[in-house]
Amino acid sequence: MSETGSRLRKLLESPNFEPQNYVKQLSQLSDGDRDLQEHRQKVQSLADETAQNLKKNVYKNYRQFIETAKEISYLESEMYQLSHILTEQKSIMESITQALLSTDKDETSKEMQAAFPKETEELKQRTLTSLLEKVEGGKNIMDTPGRHLVYNGDLVEFDVDNMSPVQKVHAFLMNDCLLIATWLPNRRGAVKYKYNALYELDSFAVVNVKDNAPMKDMFKILMFPDSRIFQAENSKIKKEWLEILDETKKNKATKDRHSKEEVAPAPPARAEVSTNPFEQDDDDGGDDDDDNEGPADAEERVDLSLEWIQELPEDLDVCIAQRDFEGAVDLLDKLNEYLKELPVTQRVKALRATVEERVRQLTEVLVFELSPDRSLRGGPKATRRAVSQLIRLGQSTKACELFLKNRAAAVQTAIRQLRIEGATLLYIHKLCNIFFTSLLETAKEFEMDFAGNTGCYSAFVVWSKSTMRMFVDAFSKQVFDSKESLSTAAECVKVAKEHCQQLTEIGLDLTFSLQSLLVKDIKAALQSYKDIIIEATKHRNSEEMWRRLNLMTPEAVAKLKDEMRGCGVGSFEQFTGDDCWVNLSYTVVAFTKQMMSFLEEGLKLYFPELHMVLLESLREIILVAVQHVDYSLRCEQDPEKKAFIVLNAAFLHDTVLPVVERRFEEGVGKPAKQLQDLRKSTRPVRVNPESTTSMV
Repeated sequence: MSETGSRLRKLLESPNFEPQNYVKQLSQLSDGDRDLQEHRQKVQSLADETAQNLKKNVYKNYRQFIETAKEISYLESEMYQLSHILTEQKSIMESITQALLSTDKDETSKEMQAAFPKETEELKQRTLTSLLEKVEGGKNIMDTPGRHLVYNGDLVEFDVDNMSPVQKVHAFLMNDCLLIATWLPNRRGAVKYKYNALYELDSFAVVNVKDNAPMKDMFKILMFPDSRIFQAENSKIKKEWLEILDETKKNKATKDRHSKEEVAPAPPARAEVSTNPFEQDDDDGGDDDDDNEGPADAEERVDLSLEWIQELPEDLDVCIAQRDFEGAVDLLDKLNEYLKELPVTQRVKALRATVEERVRQLTEVLVFELSPDRSLRGGPKATRRAVSQLIRLGQSTKACELFLKNRAAAVQTAIRQLRIEGATLLYIHKLCNIFFTSLLETAKEFEMDFAGNTGCYSAFVVWSKSTMRMFVDAFSKQVFDSKESLSTAAECVKVAKEHCQQLTEIGLDLTFSLQSLLVKDIKAALQSYKDIIIEATKHRNSEEMWRRLNLMTPEAVAKLKDEMRGCGVGSFEQFTGDDCWVNLSYTVVAFTKQMMSFLEEGLKLYFPELHMVLLESLREIILVAVQHVDYSLRCEQDPEKKAFIVLNAAFLHDTVLPVVERRFEEGVGKPAKQLQDLRKSTRPVRVNPESTTSMV
């Protein structure tokens, strides 16, 4: 650093530094804009240097974190020994006996190894091979030469978050790695375990877990950014695991250091060996420089000595640790752009292999960000950051799948949290608002995130239909399973249709899916309400006296006229007098009101798939009333009552049935042929007391 830069750093670091006074003084002393620009560049270079030092310190501290974890493990181990010294005193005799036996066994083993080193190594490998034969998927572990078993035993894995037992495992500690295998519930022959994970010894740290009843005899394995907790059978086995793990890690580190020292003195000899199949050996033609020109030139063209490339793996680790996903992907894009035009040499392959491990870690972190286990608050926009970086990494399919799973879980959670209280229609309003608003927001966010990935749109359509099924399940359970009235069901379906129409503003029409999922429940509701009307009509018919209806007050008559006018029966006034009497029977009036109400509610529920269901229901209801009038005409002997029955029959034939046909055609868009045929099949009624003409 220059003398000017040092003075500037000291000035900025001084405790009495005041930015405003400093800028004011600098402006007064500067000759012009040029001096200010130069000073700005000095401050900027100082800031860049400080940021670089901070980045290096962060990575250095991360490396020290692993070492600190080891030291903590040692300290906790010593505290553990002190806290359990009284317990160990009780079993000291047993420990001495076991120690003596173990000493004899170890001495015998050492003597055997000293006398027969090759046979001892082969025995260790055979022991490991025989154990790994019991592990499903562990046959390739013995492919590494020199690998042998150090220690193994049963452990119980616990969940890191809630400390609940997860599964029973069997751990195999080898001289260079740790294998975790799970127990098979259904054993097949000699196979007892299933391969779960394999960790290199230098990729994790072991930390003792302090006993906190009932959580005892546990230790933790740290693999950035994850960790796993295991419980030993007792304190003695836990102590053995900690000691042997530590000793094995030290032995491997010592062995790796010696190997590097042996290889280090001979770099020239390694440089002469080419991996290019087109390059000839120097012994075949040492004087011919053209033979080695191609690979040598390729290596010279690849300049990987740039500072940012050398620090790239460390920078990626720092970005991942600080959750700077954008920065990590920017670095990867910069590297790919730099290597795009360069030949693929061994050094480039080695660099890519190193970076690929960081890409895998970054992908795992982004996948975790999108998992439903994370907080679902924040709406679809909360997933945009992780989704965009996964797409930049070329993982658009995985990003699409995780995004839709996340939103499905959010929608399901929102529906479950909706409280069922008050009227059913009020609940349906809330349900539709939550579901369709979430669906609309998800669609807009999906269109924004995956604008350049049109292949993912089909996945969104499939997801939309599956979430619609989730909505219909909650809707039907509240509306149809609780046996609500047909009018309430019709209003609820109408609300759902209106909300579903909102999706058309983004080009998504799920009306057909909604109708196809609801058609079964609506069909059952129509048929059930039809049966109720038929039973009520038959009950009234059984008590029919064929007398004029007396409403007692003019107000009641006016109200009935309004109701009939609302049903579409505009000519009802000709059947009323000046007083409180109606020239129709109570049975016919009640039937007319009930049937017209059924027709109006049925039209609100109407789907093309329900056309014949609604039409046949209306036909059956009308037929019950027509057949009752026909039967009464045949059986009645009183001329006055017969004339009154004929009047009621004319009301049904000439007034009510045409209104039903017209209203059905208006609501559906096509004529009701079955209803027309039914009306034509009834002969015109002559108002003649002496006539015995029937309707059917």
